[in-house]
Amino acid sequence: MEAIRLEFQPEIKEKILKVLSSFSSDELKIIPEDPDFDDNKKKVHEAYTKLKSGTSKLYTVEEVDEILEKTISKYED
Repeated sequence: MEAIRLEFQPEIKEKILKVLSSFSSDELKIIPEDPDFDDNKKKVHEAYTKLKSGTSKLYTVEEVDEILEKTISKYED
């Protein structure tokens, strides 16, 4: 199956759904969009921009493990 994203004025939603309902569930599946999609898209774009510019701090798996071990040991008492 293929997927597309539609943007439309709220007043035509009923008309669009009426047309789409003429297809069987094997032909068409309506999947509600994640309400946080635009916020998540913005966050990913910002993170990518920082990564490309070199202003983002990157860690190796070993460094992350060390940071976590130090943090956990601090609160183990």
